Amino acid sequence: MEIRDRIRRGEMSALEAVDEALRQLDVVNPRLQAALQIFPDGARTAAAAIDRRLAAGEDAGPLAGVPFTVKDNFCTLEGHTTAGSRILESFASPYDATAVRKLKEAGAVCVAKTNLDEFGMGSSTENSAFHVTRNPWKTTHVPGGSSGGAAALAVSTGGMIHLGSDTGGSIRQPSACCGASGLKPTYGRVSRYGLVAFASSLDQIGPIQSSALDCALVLETIAGADPMDSTSRDLPVPRYADEAQQDIRGLRLGVPAEYFPEGIEAEVEEKVRAAIEVFREMGAEVRDVSLPHTRYANPAYVLVSAAEASSNLARYDGVHYGRRSVSASGLVDMYCRSRGEGFGAEVKRRILIGTFVLSSGYYDAYYLTALRVRNLIRQDFEKVYREVDAVVCPTSPVPAFPLGDRIDDPLKLYAVDVLTVPANLASLPGMSIPCGFTSEALPVGLQIYGRPMQDEIVLRLACAYQARTDHHLRAPPVCGWRGGEEGG
Repeated sequence: MEIRDRIRRGEMSALEAVDEALRQLDVVNPRLQAALQIFPDGARTAAAAIDRRLAAGEDAGPLAGVPFTVKDNFCTLEGHTTAGSRILESFASPYDATAVRKLKEAGAVCVAKTNLDEFGMGSSTENSAFHVTRNPWKTTHVPGGSSGGAAALAVSTGGMIHLGSDTGGSIRQPSACCGASGLKPTYGRVSRYGLVAFASSLDQIGPIQSSALDCALVLETIAGADPMDSTSRDLPVPRYADEAQQDIRGLRLGVPAEYFPEGIEAEVEEKVRAAIEVFREMGAEVRDVSLPHTRYANPAYVLVSAAEASSNLARYDGVHYGRRSVSASGLVDMYCRSRGEGFGAEVKRRILIGTFVLSSGYYDAYYLTALRVRNLIRQDFEKVYREVDAVVCPTSPVPAFPLGDRIDDPLKLYAVDVLTVPANLASLPGMSIPCGFTSEALPVGLQIYGRPMQDEIVLRLACAYQARTDHHLRAPPVCGWRGGEEGG
């Protein structure tokens, strides 16, 4: 991570690093609307404190002075935690999420919170209650979602860490759309404490960076057991950055036919298959595999995630915190009005679906059936991983699409996650890295799936590919790290 190394060598102060990050945000954010909140005063104060520690010869942490942004569904002491929703518009968290706390303890400085689809429910960052984020490669197109703000900044700015969350592809899909490197770690590898819950058995926190090696460095910092999250795994944290730079010769890669479905855009398939050949040239063994229940993954995901969302979002009742309607005439009316005014259309849709599938008479037919399908998908991967070390495939069947193209057709929008949701259902690590560009100069994402708790293999493959290619080094037209150059 170049910015970290420059601060360590004394070539740049923490305050200078933060000022540069704020300058870049000033350049790109008016065009992209990627950041919801920016904290110039607090960031400069924190950076100045780090500089004083460094000047005194103290150890200020392995990420001393490195600026970071965090998706606005993470609790932070800075600003508000809105989850992109009107219902939490004025909510100020009294604590930091564990992942945020770990970054700060390592010396990183929070400079902004990034835009997202409301409560993480969406694949285009058009469902935010506040504004639509745009793709830095083509501002008439979506950046993907729900971590669209983080992905857009990961490629249009430099020298920052960006944290996102992934419930069904919300790190990997926007990374593919924006040409970023985005990692969804194994479920339980990173504490979810302080992440505003969407679907608790699916949600995971991870980094979105310009390179896979930077993702490895961030994962080293935020991974590990947490007594505040009973689902976090009490396992040693590998030195991911060192592991990621090991040779991939001899690794066995599976290519599932089901992940090149009917309807995949020809240019996407072409770029992904070319990337697979690069792995072969580097000494990896490539073989065909089958994951037969893949076609049921999206329906199962919609049902499981909606059921968990309806339960998690029941807490927003206008009583404890969040929006309370001022025009209510009684308790029940206050519940109805507060939720009706606070939630957007997509969130309401998923709450309704979830409440329906959990209701008496439908629970067995829908929710339990979806859980059985989830288990079949997990078993598919267990069988394949007896033969291979990782699975490689497209991240999304389509590149970034025009703003407004799918927002009024939920099924069409859900379809872009068809290749990412299996990782969440099966609790696997998954990563998207850029593997080329379409004729419209839009990025294409290559996805790597690994075995549970073998995130280092995923990172090793990603780093090896990026050592041979330069797709991740290309700068988009809207860019803040080339001296303020902008375009398109």
